[in-house]
Amino acid sequence: MVRNNTSGALRPADVETFKAFVPELFAGSVDVDMLPFTPLIDSSDISPENWAKMANTVAENYNKYDGFVVLHGTDTMSYSASALSFMLEHLSKPVVFTGSQLPVGVLRSDAKENLLTAIEIAAATDASGRPMVPEVTIFFEDSLFRANRTTKKNAEHFEAFDSYNYPSLAKAGVHIQYRQQLIQTPHEMTPLFVHTQTCTDVAILKLFPGINESVVRAVLGTSGLRGVVLETYGAGNAPSARWLYEALREATERGVIIVNKTQCNMGSVDMGQYEVARNLLKAGVISGYDITTEALLTKMMILFAQFPNDPDRVRHLLTRPIAGEMTIS
Repeated sequence: MVRNNTSGALRPADVETFKAFVPELFAGSVDVDMLPFTPLIDSSDISPENWAKMANTVAENYNKYDGFVVLHGTDTMSYSASALSFMLEHLSKPVVFTGSQLPVGVLRSDAKENLLTAIEIAAATDASGRPMVPEVTIFFEDSLFRANRTTKKNAEHFEAFDSYNYPSLAKAGVHIQYRQQLIQTPHEMTPLFVHTQTCTDVAILKLFPGINESVVRAVLGTSGLRGVVLETYGAGNAPSARWLYEALREATERGVIIVNKTQCNMGSVDMGQYEVARNLLKAGVISGYDITTEALLTKMMILFAQFPNDPDRVRHLLTRPIAGEMTIS
């Protein structure tokens, strides 16, 4: 983003403006090409169609480049990066998302450092010439995270993202220290397969003290609804009200898949720990373990599109990691 000199508002920067602010981009040892989306998109306007375009762009250029960097606004970066982690099946090259908290051109902007480090990570190889981080990631400030483990945590600080339930894959200081044991190893003999179809018949239902039956039934009764992220308390707990149990049970019996996701940033759902969580099990709700809301929602969208007539397969895959997005205890 750059600031409009007339209005003072932020707007997407065109390629030439961006090049003028970051001349180092083309002065180093790494060959860099830039491909802008037309029109440029504010991240608040990102849609699944844009995710498909990003995934197709990677696929169409897959054999031409060693790695890819996606410049993206921070507001929805975790959603987009999580989506691509599921769309790019059998990925064996780096796809690094990055952006900035301050727009490029501002004196203290973090854009330049984030971008240049992301490019170095995307181009990095080990002693055998293999990519150091062959998965979809987010680099921000000094940390590289698995994309589908991230959440934006701060609107003010440069450390905008965190991965609460999985360690960072690398830390950038004077040198970039990679934690190779945490990075996914691809099946190099399996070609990249791209899933571009999504199903948006999903919803997030966040529980809160005093939530009433009409609100819950309005969400669960949405026409065409196929999946719900149920954001619960603590280790996956919910009120013990009979009407809530019945509303959830009626929805699951209609074929709606409801996944239990804790509202806590850290920790995992344990549906056998408390009696109030056992009610959810009886109602047909399944566990999302320690997955993020961003990863769970995008995973649902892609799986429902991938298996439109196989809800049992979707239910099974929603309780299993397919791109390193959850830890099953």
